[in-house]
Amino acid sequence: MKQWQQRERAQQLLSQEVGYVRKPHGGKLRVALLFPNTYFVGMSNLGFQTVYKLFNAEAGIVCERAFLPPKSELAEQVAAGAPLLTIESQTPVGEFDVIAFSVSFEWDYTNVLTMLRLAKVPGRAEARTHHDPLVIIGGAVTFVNPEPLALFADAIAAGEGEVLIPSLLRAFEGASDREDLLRRLAQERGFYIPSFYDVEYASNGTISRFVAKPETGAPPTVRKAALKTTDAVDPPATTIFTPQTEFGSRFLVEVVRGCANLCRFCWAGYNYLPVRAFPTERILQLAEQARPHSSKAGLVSIALCDHPDIERILTRLSEMGYSISPASLRLDDLTPTILRLLRQSGERTITIAPEVGSDRLRRVINKTITNDEILNSAELIFSSGIENLKLYFMIGLPTETDEDLVAIRDLTLQLREIMLKHARARGQVGRIIGSVNPLIPKPGTAYQWLPMEDDRIIEHRIRQLRTLMAGIDNVFFNIKSERHSFYQALLSLGDRRVAPAIEAAERNGGNWRAAVAEAGVDADFFVFRDRSADTVLPWDIIDGGMKKEFFKSEFDKALREEWTLPPKRQKENAHLLPVLQ
Repeated sequence: MKQWQQRERAQQLLSQEVGYVRKPHGGKLRVALLFPNTYFVGMSNLGFQTVYKLFNAEAGIVCERAFLPPKSELAEQVAAGAPLLTIESQTPVGEFDVIAFSVSFEWDYTNVLTMLRLAKVPGRAEARTHHDPLVIIGGAVTFVNPEPLALFADAIAAGEGEVLIPSLLRAFEGASDREDLLRRLAQERGFYIPSFYDVEYASNGTISRFVAKPETGAPPTVRKAALKTTDAVDPPATTIFTPQTEFGSRFLVEVVRGCANLCRFCWAGYNYLPVRAFPTERILQLAEQARPHSSKAGLVSIALCDHPDIERILTRLSEMGYSISPASLRLDDLTPTILRLLRQSGERTITIAPEVGSDRLRRVINKTITNDEILNSAELIFSSGIENLKLYFMIGLPTETDEDLVAIRDLTLQLREIMLKHARARGQVGRIIGSVNPLIPKPGTAYQWLPMEDDRIIEHRIRQLRTLMAGIDNVFFNIKSERHSFYQALLSLGDRRVAPAIEAAERNGGNWRAAVAEAGVDADFFVFRDRSADTVLPWDIIDGGMKKEFFKSEFDKALREEWTLPPKRQKENAHLLPVLQ
């Protein structure tokens, strides 16, 4: 796509948007905010929209967006040599002071390099000079494990944007040059400067330690930046409305941050602690302001019902005329009132996450509900008039047996019977849709030391589950392949030594098998190795607030099939959750 075509495309997109920001560039820190996927995907990402709003809320910053060109146009743009342009002013991205990436998914790592190439900025930080923009990589993945992206970032922003962005501006305002800027950023909470650290390796290939270079003043570890309280901040919410997105012009709003349940596999549950509810009145004010532009509301949270005013929020959204779609609902918090309000708003499908089919295995993963409670919740769901049920399951879990797969089938059949019982009275049968993923042991969880389950066992589990679920009317299961999960695990569990494989996959169009071979990366070392004896894990460079002793205790409880019961209310969390300093 030639430069004039990019300008036309950008102007066409802007003509369909409500809420974008245009600022003069003069005298301001110029930030190009990049989402390493298409506009269609990126503009549905609440974190991306939130960071855009936070940047532009600063008088000293002008922030403009850029996205990966659609696949049909990408090759043409590369061949034409046309620079990547921002949406708002169609300025080349490479002319900005800062290129800030908001990265949410491991599969977008290669797109980070593609966009830097389109911006005519060197992919590796070591090749950049003071003439190049400062490249900062943030987003959800930096909470978990920043190391696979370390060699591509001048700075990694680990934490919540509400804290990070004022710190970034403060560092820029005081810096005399690029090196001074990086030193100042290293002193700010949440900013990790990879070039300020040497990584030493043991003879067996594991990391022995990170060493901060003395002359940089960098801390031994980087403390995650996080809000102590949400009382004084706006909840993240859609600020730019456009039909050209995955969710259409839906008003998305974060209702609660964090989850007290502490499922042992869930990186988000641990990394967004403590549980913080956003102010009810502000949620409703933003919804009122958005109503002229949207008739659909999406409530974003991993623990929606942990908000103390959730029933009031749902009631008011319904009164405003919104149809309401919640994220996955925690089964132990469902009430008849919540389900009635969702159904009245037009919702026909509820998403829940049993995760496994047996109570035994649920104790292993600390999913603190039972099959009886799941079936009771299903009675509530289907009796309220909800027609369809989406289910999330995992396979490849510690201590899993073939009987646990049979339990998934049996639980699904019981749920189907409840659905059919209520559907007969309506004369219309809904569907049960299951999504099954192999466990990827995530950094910053109780399972961070585990190897991924052997691929032959996973393939056996997949075949067995497909056989068990075949031919059941009104039940549809999507089971992710082992190979797909293997390379995702490599990007999740690897360190900066996987960077050459990311570069090779970017060059070859995403053929990860070939990329790993070309780069000479031992993927099995990162994916299938037991890390329990490792002195240092790659993600230990970021201090997320949770102690290793706690994770080890939780892992031991998993093997003993013991629950850690969550406190029911936020004020009861203080003795269990890390205190944000």
